[in-house]
Amino acid sequence: MKTAQLLVLTLIGLLGSPAALAHSQAHEGYQAAATIREQKPWGIAGDDVEVDRTIEIRMTDQMRFTPDRLQIRQGETIRFVHHNDGKLLHEFVIGTRETLDEHAEAMLRFPGMQHDEPYMAHVAPGQSGEMIWTFNRAGEFDFACLIAGHYQAGMVGTIQVLAD
Repeated sequence: MKTAQLLVLTLIGLLGSPAALAHSQAHEGYQAAATIREQKPWGIAGDDVEVDRTIEIRMTDQMRFTPDRLQIRQGETIRFVHHNDGKLLHEFVIGTRETLDEHAEAMLRFPGMQHDEPYMAHVAPGQSGEMIWTFNRAGEFDFACLIAGHYQAGMVGTIQVLAD
């Protein structure tokens, strides 16, 4: 009897662990409790009171974003509102081509890996999500859905940040 109880408690512990969230459907709508404002080459987490404008992004199971090209002024804080029009979980991750390539490769090797950063939004099928980002560095950056297979199918876009 004690073995069965131990097994049940172990399973409960595993299923309730943060690792179970990853990119599974259990991750739907998950957002970090506190946003860490860490400078990245493509900007820094923004704040609700700083928002200059809102950009709506649609995600589809055809592995596309609409729009897939954005132009932003350096210093702008953008509220991205993501609409998942598909039946699959999708995400919106901002980065450089190099960081997105590295992350996509890791997602292929470890499709259940957990991550949640302020430059990422995970959106469940038929749902909407949002993120706020300040583009305080000029340059050309990218965004993508890094769920295994989505990036490789072309679910990518570009962000041109124009210098002041």
